[in-house]
Amino acid sequence: MVAITPMLNDNSRRGRSNSLAKQDPSTNTPTLHGARSLGPRGRWEAWVRAGLLVGVLSLGLTHALRAQDSTERPPNIVVILADDLGYGDVGCYGGDTCRIATPVIDQLAADGMRFTDAHSSSGVCSPSRYTLLTGRYHWRSRLQTGIVGVFGNPLIAADRPTIGTLAQQAGYRTACFGKWHLGWNWDLSAEAKPLFAPGNNGPRETTAEQLAAWSVRFAQPVPGGPTTRGFDRYFGTDVPNWPPYCFMDNDRTVGIPSTLLPRELLGNNQASLPGPALENWSLEPILPRTIDRACEWIAGRAQEDERFLMYVPLTSPHTPLAVNEAWRQQSSLGEAVADLIMETDAEVGRLLRTIDDHGLTNDTLIVFTSDNGFAPYAGAASLVSQGHFPSGPLRGYKGDTWEGGHRVPFIVKWPGVVAAGSTCDALVHHADLFRTVADLLDQVVEPTAGEDSFNLLPLLRGERESIREHAISHSANGLASLRLGSWKLIAGEGGGGPWSNQSRIQPEASDDASGLQLYDLASDIGETNNLAAAQPERVAEMLRLLQQLVEDGRSTPGEPQANDVRVNWQRYLPKE
Repeated sequence: MVAITPMLNDNSRRGRSNSLAKQDPSTNTPTLHGARSLGPRGRWEAWVRAGLLVGVLSLGLTHALRAQDSTERPPNIVVILADDLGYGDVGCYGGDTCRIATPVIDQLAADGMRFTDAHSSSGVCSPSRYTLLTGRYHWRSRLQTGIVGVFGNPLIAADRPTIGTLAQQAGYRTACFGKWHLGWNWDLSAEAKPLFAPGNNGPRETTAEQLAAWSVRFAQPVPGGPTTRGFDRYFGTDVPNWPPYCFMDNDRTVGIPSTLLPRELLGNNQASLPGPALENWSLEPILPRTIDRACEWIAGRAQEDERFLMYVPLTSPHTPLAVNEAWRQQSSLGEAVADLIMETDAEVGRLLRTIDDHGLTNDTLIVFTSDNGFAPYAGAASLVSQGHFPSGPLRGYKGDTWEGGHRVPFIVKWPGVVAAGSTCDALVHHADLFRTVADLLDQVVEPTAGEDSFNLLPLLRGERESIREHAISHSANGLASLRLGSWKLIAGEGGGGPWSNQSRIQPEASDDASGLQLYDLASDIGETNNLAAAQPERVAEMLRLLQQLVEDGRSTPGEPQANDVRVNWQRYLPKE
């Protein structure tokens, strides 16, 4: 039996083992309250594990000494955020109903802690990213529904701390590589501004003559992006399926988009828009080129022996389903999205191998998660018909306030601290990353920051079994849900998303005419038995709590704060 490195308490959190020994996930090792070991999934998985082991064993004396010295310092932090990856799209969550090979992510779970009850703030993109970076529920900002639009203004206020600014204050180097989708201060002409007012996403014509209607001054620096929100370095695409179709390098476009990319080249997907593009712009290189830049940056930090925080919001497996040739038809399911999930897994592996190659694995805390659930328009019906369930046992998909919209994979690896192969069933939220980074780096959090963030470290160290009693998530259309223990209240009918009718779990009509939804997730993870009419007192209690959490401007202990706007969480309540 391979022994697990003892977990550390608060007084010794800066000291941790840097042993290069790997845990064997197939052995019987102690795990956190009901944890289970995660084994290999075939030859591909075995190759991944062998490759990582070779990388570790090949580290030189310099790397070993660096790891030994690093016991006096907190770890590097890498946060990887997949885009539209469902709860059931990876083997370590989907189990027998996952038909897509994800050996890298599975191995990450085998080496770390897998959270089974982790949630994003919303069933869609921008709001989830806002909360993950700021520790504040997105609906306290101006974004009550939907996402930041094409050429939209920054959603994160310039004076609001993020995990990046926390790390900068601690002397860390910081970087963001990938999809930002939180707005910039684009230099728009007077004619263009009405086209991109909130709720508008520009002209949808695909003729070259319409290009002038966009009137964006691409030659100018673009302020308000990642480098003004806590990140020293940025490279990526703002949104891969929206214009401008080019890379952004810090605060500038890489080249001047001067032609128009028509919708036809985007697969006619409903989530894609035509618009300005570079000549010969291609979608397939976006993911690997972004990872290239991230790996180069890691190498630079290792060479300079600099502590770093890196945020990697991947562009996949979001549409357009731009699969590189080496990965096409690699899945047995015949769907491009399945191939893209496999490619995404491999690119995550390339990032992790780079960390290994530079002797940083045992001194780096890695978080892997997704911004929301699987997009049903990416081929859900075909996948389900072949036995692959993107949401696993959950009801709903991307956009929904049902669990399939916002319960997401969440894995943390931290060698020497987090028990390898462990599973944690505690309720956690993307918002919790902010307070975790602050505590890890000994940064003071002011009352006006991280208002909804709880510290994950007691869970990671095995010191507690829960850190929060409640959590709030929204649908794309602003339908609120409140968790209180195992109970979940949805403040209205349906899933609240644009694609709610595509959920594979559609309970038969019941006699519940309350206009609300109440589920006990401990016995009904699929949200099929609505208990709202049968338990009016519990419903009333949870509605009062929801109202209080909104009005207080925070859900953590501390001074009440002001929301940025009036929060209309009651919009879907039944009319009296």
